[in-house]
Amino acid sequence: MSENLDLVRSIYTTWERGDFASAAWAHPEIQLVVADGPMPGAWKGLAELGEAWHEWTDAWAGFQAVAEEYRELDADRVLVLIRRSGRGKTSGMELEQMRTEGASLFRIRDGKVIGIVNYFDRKRALADLDLAE
Repeated sequence: MSENLDLVRSIYTTWERGDFASAAWAHPEIQLVVADGPMPGAWKGLAELGEAWHEWTDAWAGFQAVAEEYRELDADRVLVLIRRSGRGKTSGMELEQMRTEGASLFRIRDGKVIGIVNYFDRKRALADLDLAE
């Protein structure tokens, strides 16, 4: 297993416990892109990453993202197929009522995550990356 795969696994181990506080794994110039879903957009740098993460996790009660599969695509990219759960604090809507099978693409440089692309729609992620399910 590569160092990049180990890094991404360690990030998800922490996130699966509901701990989104640390960004020690992130490059200072990290770029977060949310490709689809209820909060699409792009953010750059640690401060914007923190704001986006806080806004997202604060909107949900019991939010959880669980890794189902890890795929090392090449020397710089790791794809994680995930399942999300939680309930909207304002709407009361369960994430299970929406498409919850998503994906996160991590780009890594020199042991730090330089980019994350989050997809609510796993099929879109796989299509964008020209990968099979």
